[in-house]
Amino acid sequence: MKNRLLSIVLILVLSASFAIAQEKSKMSFGILGGVNFQNLNGKLSSGDKLKNDMLLGFHGGVNIQMPITPEFYFQPGLMFATKGAKNTYTILGSEFTDEIKINYIEMPLNLVYKGAVGNGFFMLGFGPYLAYGISGKQVFEGKSITFERGVDYNAFDAGANIFAGFEMASGLFLQLDTQFGMLNIYADNNSTNDQSTAKNTGFGLSLGYRF
Repeated sequence: MKNRLLSIVLILVLSASFAIAQEKSKMSFGILGGVNFQNLNGKLSSGDKLKNDMLLGFHGGVNIQMPITPEFYFQPGLMFATKGAKNTYTILGSEFTDEIKINYIEMPLNLVYKGAVGNGFFMLGFGPYLAYGISGKQVFEGKSITFERGVDYNAFDAGANIFAGFEMASGLFLQLDTQFGMLNIYADNNSTNDQSTAKNTGFGLSLGYRF
């Protein structure tokens, strides 16, 4: 009788421990959004370096966080992000702006380290991203003149993410991320003398919640 009771108690304790472990290690979901500061780096058709200014944009989306080992997670996501660049010119004393805006659907695939710090977690993540441009435009403005046209860039893009941040015990988190585009998105015009290249680069600040 005592052995049976002891066995039942052990089974209950092990079951509770397993349930708690499962609860702690289960997947979590996150929503996030924020601002981007983006640019297009590369070369002009002549081979000279592009000289663009950063474009203010935004991003938003969701991700899933899956435990791999204690403190390490795989974090795939799906995001909408605006990227591009802008230039400001002064012509005959009047200021003109030329902005390139491209809207992307992105899939970041990050490996994340989360270490306990106080009443929260320090986060450090890195990994590749895949992106597809779904729309875009080039807008030229100045002196009551506005001219808009479509952009001619390759839709597919890929590169690397790096981010760091802090997540509170409540699930609220803040992170700073940087992206380095690795593909030339300039649409080839088949000219042998054209050295044009363009790659997405930039950084962003995100506020999110994990539940």
